[in-house]
Amino acid sequence: MRDFNGKTAFVTGGASGIGLALGRAFAQAGMKVMLADIEADALAAAVENLRKIGPEVRGVHCDVADPASVDRAAQACFDAFGNVHVVCNNAGVASAGGIDNISLDNWRWVLDVNLMGVVHGVRSFLPHMQAHGQGGHIVNTASMAGMTGGLGFSAYTASKFAVVGLSEGLAARLAPSRIGVSILCPSFVRTGIGESERNRPQRYGPAQALDPSGPAAAMVAEIRARLEAGMAPETVAARVLDAIRKDELYVFTHPDSREAVDARFAAIQAAIDKVAG
Repeated sequence: MRDFNGKTAFVTGGASGIGLALGRAFAQAGMKVMLADIEADALAAAVENLRKIGPEVRGVHCDVADPASVDRAAQACFDAFGNVHVVCNNAGVASAGGIDNISLDNWRWVLDVNLMGVVHGVRSFLPHMQAHGQGGHIVNTASMAGMTGGLGFSAYTASKFAVVGLSEGLAARLAPSRIGVSILCPSFVRTGIGESERNRPQRYGPAQALDPSGPAAAMVAEIRARLEAGMAPETVAARVLDAIRKDELYVFTHPDSREAVDARFAAIQAAIDKVAG
């Protein structure tokens, strides 16, 4: 998909971070933009901000963990702009944890948002994109955590590995069509994902308290520090637009991530060689 002008983009997690940067980049490219987010005040502010770029920007409340909510948001987008051409399943959360005191509520929340949110987005938009026949592109936000196990035993890592796998499968199924698929795998970016608990629905219970002297708390502190020093979301968004134009499946943003990926795949290859030789 090379021509963005006049087309429509739908972006979840669009009120801040990478989602807002994507919305801004799409608006600057001449697209109509529907931002979807669970955080109402931030969403209203984001829409007001992007309307300074172009008037065809709107917002819709959306809890991506709820398929009915995603369906309603999709319908709002169809009603506002007609055909949708780019869908960014970008909303994501993180919750601290480890092998001690495993919180099932944390796992359900993170998997419902990060994994099922992508599934719900594909389910709500793909039939529409196939029916209008104008082509398009689906961008699923994973993470370098979906390529390496560096964040350890966590719902976040599990969810992002799953997003990579389902996106690869989706791309294979859609290869004969004019609908491309990209998997966004950033490393540390300056976003508010470290404060995800602010949007945690009550149905998942309270956040798990961490032992301030334990290893999980130390990891959380390190991650927050690296997020604060991370890449600008606008840089990530520019890379995504380029990947859509070139129909690239994998979208990496941090070249220093290669060492960890190489180490993982070298270990996999070595294990295969043991049974192949």
